[in-house]
Amino acid sequence: MRRFNLALLAAVTLATGLAATPAQAHAGRALGIENCTVAACHFDVPPGTYDVKVLLGADTASSTAVSGETRRSLLPETAVAAGERVARSFTVNVRTPEGEPTGPDGTPGLDLALGGSAPALADIRVTPARHARQIFLVGDSTVCDQPGDPYSGWGQQLPQYLRKGVSVANYADSGESTVTYLSEPRLWATVQPLIRPGDLVLIQLAHNDKTTDEATYRANLETLVAGVREKGGNPVLVTPIVRRWFNSDGTLNNNTALLVNGLGVDHPAVIRSVAAAEDVPLIDLTAKTKSLVESLGVEGSKAIYLYNEKRDNTHTSVHGATVYAGLVRDELVARHLVPKGLVRVG
Repeated sequence: MRRFNLALLAAVTLATGLAATPAQAHAGRALGIENCTVAACHFDVPPGTYDVKVLLGADTASSTAVSGETRRSLLPETAVAAGERVARSFTVNVRTPEGEPTGPDGTPGLDLALGGSAPALADIRVTPARHARQIFLVGDSTVCDQPGDPYSGWGQQLPQYLRKGVSVANYADSGESTVTYLSEPRLWATVQPLIRPGDLVLIQLAHNDKTTDEATYRANLETLVAGVREKGGNPVLVTPIVRRWFNSDGTLNNNTALLVNGLGVDHPAVIRSVAAAEDVPLIDLTAKTKSLVESLGVEGSKAIYLYNEKRDNTHTSVHGATVYAGLVRDELVARHLVPKGLVRVG
């Protein structure tokens, strides 16, 4: 059972008279801790992008993490010494549906959960973000905001690596291929109109293109790239994470692991080719994850995926998704796609 700091409980108790007032009634000023309980906060705000500033700490030592909406990691666990206070800020995207685009609507407004070994929230302020940059994610189940344990997509863990001023709008959806993503009205037809000049759009679709021929797959990627550019956004092509499918020699040099479909279409190779032809930045997550999984070996790599829980060598655990999100973070910085000052390192 988690240990919650009594200072937060006292602050919330003093605020109970305000908690019954809908947050929208506080228009014109920041929404604060009156909207919180010991374990969570709820802000009655419309869809949009919001800056959140938290003040962590209490009279005793604490360690607090913040997640929100559909299990998105928004702030990594932060230790604060007894008697001290530490301020942290992040920007969060609020939308309906709050998780996968074809999933349930979820709860209206902004919901935050307090986690960590000894959570302590001294104060919180939520305000509309004025000049936030958006990172849109177009992908499948290995990227999406997974609704339940033990699953997690790397896009679900990416927000914790970003500071105030940039948020993640994760429109990845389980089971989607390039074909279905373009044809389903709740997916590309919904995402494209939201893209603003300067926004990044990371595209990782391959796992479910099992019967897509090479010409169609290439054309679909080109359509997505063109659609992003039409809105003034910046497309980034991402090769898919590997499947944990080892050869006897301890390598992943096989079609199953490296996403070559039943028609012989080498998805990562096509993505690399389109990126080069269209002059689009490439994050070669296939190469990055292959190197990491092979270095961990047959046993060590089990914790990255859901092998222990589900005998699943495709989908990642929270730990694995966090590690893979870190790889994406590193590439965003290395390729100057996100300013270094807007990224959390370490």
